[in-house]
Amino acid sequence: MHNALSAAMGQLVAIAYTIGFLALASYWVKVLLITASYMVVRHRDETTPPLTDRPVVTVQLPIYNERYVAARVIDAACRMRWPADRLEIQVLDDSTDDTRTVVDEAARAWRARGIDVTVLRRDDRSGYKAGALAHGLTKARGSLIAVFDADFVPTPDFIERTAPHLTSGVAAVQTRWGHLNRDLSGLTRAQALALDGHFIVEQTTRSRCHLLLNFNGTGGVWRREAIEDAGGWQHDTLSEDVDLSYRAQLRGWRIVFLRDVVAPGELPDSLPAFKQQQRRWATGTTQVLRKLGPRILRSDLPAMVRLHALLSLSSHLVHPVSLAMFLMAPLMLVYQPALHTLVGI
Repeated sequence: MHNALSAAMGQLVAIAYTIGFLALASYWVKVLLITASYMVVRHRDETTPPLTDRPVVTVQLPIYNERYVAARVIDAACRMRWPADRLEIQVLDDSTDDTRTVVDEAARAWRARGIDVTVLRRDDRSGYKAGALAHGLTKARGSLIAVFDADFVPTPDFIERTAPHLTSGVAAVQTRWGHLNRDLSGLTRAQALALDGHFIVEQTTRSRCHLLLNFNGTGGVWRREAIEDAGGWQHDTLSEDVDLSYRAQLRGWRIVFLRDVVAPGELPDSLPAFKQQQRRWATGTTQVLRKLGPRILRSDLPAMVRLHALLSLSSHLVHPVSLAMFLMAPLMLVYQPALHTLVGI
C-alpha cells in the first residue's frame, strides 16, 4: 500500500514538474528565436518616408502629483519643432497637491509665447491615466496624438522624426526609451539594461518581423483614427497602453517601432517605486491576456503570430511557475520520479 501510494505521488510530481518545464521551455525558445531573429534584422535601415504634410499634433501630458518634473515635461513639449498653429499641448492634470500651481505657471508662460497649451482637470480620477487620456481626446484638435509621461523629456525633433512613419495602415509609432538617470545606482543600471534588451532587441524584432507589439505608454505617437477605431482608451486593465495596442492590431492596424529615435525618461530610483511599477506592469499585462487572449486565438492572424502574442502577454507567468518548480524540488528528492531525458537535462 505504501509503495503504491509513493509511486502514485511520484507520478503526480513528475507530471507537474514536466508541465512546468514545458511551460518555461516555451518562453526560453521564444527568447532564443527573438534573439536569433534580431541578429538577422538588426542591420536593416529605418528609412524615413518623406513628410508630405504637417497635420495637427496634440501632445498629451498625463500628470498626477509630480511637482518636481511637471514643468520640465511641459517645457520640453512646448519646445518641439512643429508649426505653432498645428501644435497643441494638453496637460491632463489630475493632481491634488501643489503640482497644480507648477502646471498653471508653466502653461501660462508658454501661452504668453504663443504656444497652444491647455490644462484639463477632471472632477474625479475615474479611469486614472486611461480616463485622463480619453477625456483629453474628446477635446483634442490633432489627428496625431503624442503621449509623454511626466518623467519624460521629449527632444525638439521628436515629432519631425516620428510623424512621417504614420503612413497608411500605421496606428502608432513607438520610440526607444532613453534613461536620464541610468548611472544613479545599481538599481537604475539594472533597469536600464533590462529595458534596453526589451526595446533594442525585442521591440525591434517584433516590428521588423511583423509580429504584434505594444505601445509602451509613453514616448510614442498615435493616429487618432486608430484609437477610435480600436474602441478608444479603456480602463478595465492596469495596462491601458498594451490593451489598446493589441486591440488596434487585431483590427488590422500596424505599430512601428523606431530603434534609433530615443525618448529620454527617468527610471524609478528606489526599490519601493520599482516594485510598484513592476507589480502594475505584471498585473496589467495579465489582465490584457485574460481580456484579449480568446480574441487573439480566434483571429485570422498567422499561427506563429498568435502564439508569439500569447507568450508575450503571459510572460509574467514565468515567475509563479518558476516558484512552483522550486517548491517541488524537495518532493523530487523524496519520491525521485522518473523523468523524460530532456526534462532531466
